[in-house]
Amino acid sequence: MTTVLEKTKWAIDPTHSEVGFKVKHLMITNVSGSFSKFNAEVNAEDDSFSNADIVFTADIDSISTNNEQRDTHLKSVDFFDAENHPQLTIKADGLSGEGESRKLNGTITMRGVTKPIVMHVDFGGVAKDPWGNTKAGFTLTGTINRKDFGLNWNAPTEAGGLLVSEEVRLHAEIQLVKQA
Repeated sequence: MTTVLEKTKWAIDPTHSEVGFKVKHLMITNVSGSFSKFNAEVNAEDDSFSNADIVFTADIDSISTNNEQRDTHLKSVDFFDAENHPQLTIKADGLSGEGESRKLNGTITMRGVTKPIVMHVDFGGVAKDPWGNTKAGFTLTGTINRKDFGLNWNAPTEAGGLLVSEEVRLHAEIQLVKQA
């Protein structure tokens, strides 16, 4: 007889979560950006999240680098092509490892291209807030090569370097709330 464990649903707490990235500009400084609209659907067998079904999405139109002209360029066909590819998606089947330091192995899809991704996860644990809600906290970091997803635009500098790095560092602070 096979035992089927019922999975618990978790939802993102948007007021205690943030999703961002950094990319080198002129190869001398970093430009930071974030997404203001994102969601996660997580179904987990237990509070370890080792067998969780995870689907994260971010709306490309919500990208912000605190520069309207740059944000418009990032949404254009030179980069994300938001009109034809309105979301970035990450899918995974749980966390691997034990303790606070874990990994999330999954796939990331941007501009219709899906590639493997590994993100390092600092699992903050599970706690109840003052209103009786059960919360789980995670810090996720990783890197991707933007050219792997067709985000190829660049411009040469006077010294022969590139304006924008190919490597993009990802960072997310995620707080989930257990659904009743």
